[in-house]
Amino acid sequence: MTSLVIAEHDNQSIKAATLNTVAAAQQIGGDVHVLVAGYNAQAAAAEAAKVPGVAKVLLADAPQLEHGLAENVEATVLAVAKHYSHILAPATAAGKNVAPRIAAKLDVAQISDITAVESPDTFERPIYAGNAIATVQSADPVKVITVRTTAFNGVAPVGGNAAVERLEAAADSGLLQFVSREVTKLDRPELTSARVIVSGGRGLGGGENYTKILEPLADKLNAALGASRAAVDAGFAPNDYQVGQTGKIVAPELYVAVGISGAIQHLAGMKDSKVIVAINKDAEAPIFSVADYGLVEDLFTAVPHLADMV
Repeated sequence: MTSLVIAEHDNQSIKAATLNTVAAAQQIGGDVHVLVAGYNAQAAAAEAAKVPGVAKVLLADAPQLEHGLAENVEATVLAVAKHYSHILAPATAAGKNVAPRIAAKLDVAQISDITAVESPDTFERPIYAGNAIATVQSADPVKVITVRTTAFNGVAPVGGNAAVERLEAAADSGLLQFVSREVTKLDRPELTSARVIVSGGRGLGGGENYTKILEPLADKLNAALGASRAAVDAGFAPNDYQVGQTGKIVAPELYVAVGISGAIQHLAGMKDSKVIVAINKDAEAPIFSVADYGLVEDLFTAVPHLADMV
């Protein structure tokens, strides 16, 4: 029994989500191989080889893989899929783009967003926006899985010494062409990997207040900024700040929810945070049901005072 983890990387280094996915693969049992599909990605492959518990790194290095186009990555994985009992990818935008294509071509059912491994063929995954946990058993010969990275503690990035083996990349599918990428440069930690997140909701009343109220506290805590869907829809914050079922799934050490009522959609994205602090003037707000600490107070008074105390 051998598992293949599809690494998420930027051709220079592997992303933290890969370490979480390797942790899930190790719980399945057997050997763990990691596929680095990219271009001039030798540095990323070397980094993957240092991950403890990884038996082998497969490096598929070709121009058509430089930008991680799903069709080309899928074809490269399919060329070696028969050698693996499990194929895993992080449940990120990239992983959720590639894994379903692989499952469809293999004619197997994808097991999505797993949060626990019970046995090599049985897994847990959230349903109904995280309000219920389904136990899923698969009899498929190859199990294609996406992993909710916040549910697994990532393995250490160093300590291993796996061999790096070259893998021939599949030919360019010719179905699509990479045109451009606009990368948002952040002065703050990345939302999905931040230790602390300060998140704002509709209670802030406007985009100006989002900046004025939340940024001083986030600066003091060296925190990433997040937002509820209602705040994003209202234009208070950009779309890539959204936390929730249709946004980003996060599990920081500290999550500060300011003016967020706690809709199911939002709770699904942050309730696995280690410590949750909620500030809301409505004592009946659902956010208090998941909060470790709650402050029933006007946020326009409480948050500046809290920032002064930090």
